[in-house]
Amino acid sequence: MVPNRNNSQTLLTEFILLGLPGDPKLQRFVLGFFTLIYIITLLGNLLIFCLIHLDPHLHIPMYYFLGHLSLIDICYPSSTFLPLLVSFVAQRRTISLTGCAVQMYMFLVLATTECILLAVMAYDRHVAICLPLHYTMTMSNRKCVALTSLSWASGLVLPIAHTVLTWRLPYCGPSVIDHFFCEMPAVLQLACADTYLIKLVTQVGCLFTLLMPTTFIIFSYMDILVAILKISSAKGREKAFSTCLSHLMVVVLFYGSAIYMYMKPNSFHSPQKDKIISILYNILTPMLNPIIYSLRNMEIKKALKRVTTKRYEEQVENAFCWLSADDILRIVEMM
Repeated sequence: MVPNRNNSQTLLTEFILLGLPGDPKLQRFVLGFFTLIYIITLLGNLLIFCLIHLDPHLHIPMYYFLGHLSLIDICYPSSTFLPLLVSFVAQRRTISLTGCAVQMYMFLVLATTECILLAVMAYDRHVAICLPLHYTMTMSNRKCVALTSLSWASGLVLPIAHTVLTWRLPYCGPSVIDHFFCEMPAVLQLACADTYLIKLVTQVGCLFTLLMPTTFIIFSYMDILVAILKISSAKGREKAFSTCLSHLMVVVLFYGSAIYMYMKPNSFHSPQKDKIISILYNILTPMLNPIIYSLRNMEIKKALKRVTTKRYEEQVENAFCWLSADDILRIVEMM
């Protein structure tokens, strides 16, 4: 919709983020609940990231990619929920156009990177189960670095066109964004110019970041399912299936909500529904990722036990390093 330019419209210099719905008391309760989720998200993903870094047994491609996913899930809610929390505490809901543009770009960077990285993780599982004899050679350290670099580079480059086109549009009111962060569909509703081009570019971008990776993942798991069914051992089938199930659950949660948000027709857009979907892949999914991977992954549990045991032994050793061997023997005899 293009407003009448003959009206004396003033271009906006800042927006007002409406935030979460409800009366102030309900908002405080909801914000407190999401703050708890945010803390759990940070601690859970940081724990997995540190375990993968500290435990040599996890220095394999699968956990190398999982470490990058945990890093993304630490940054994801921090770029959207943390500003909401700060603005609520400071009682200031306004955000400048520049701040809004930066937040939108950072969100799109992280979302695009995660889309590509989840497809890379599906490829890793496909090679591990369907081509186990070639896994070590195919998934070399150099290739793993190249694939993660491709994911991050795609995340940094692909959103540039969307961000530039979005912020070249004039915004002349109303100034209220009915959302809790500067997500593109909510911002575009305030533009006082034709948004056809940016919506077309968005659909093309979704083709490369959502539909193509989704199609690749579906075909990869079809091959994986066939390979698992060919395994003669029931224990082997269960182990192969369990390594894929965690990744598949994350894929369904993330891609499902993202496709619904960015590829549905304009007539299906509703501010309240959009907020709920955004909460799903901005706050809940990053929290669920470490829970899904840790609860279903025995290697993560073993790594946690190894790291904590090692740290405890080091602390005990450091605590008694000032004692001589004779002193320790005397203490033992006294006990």
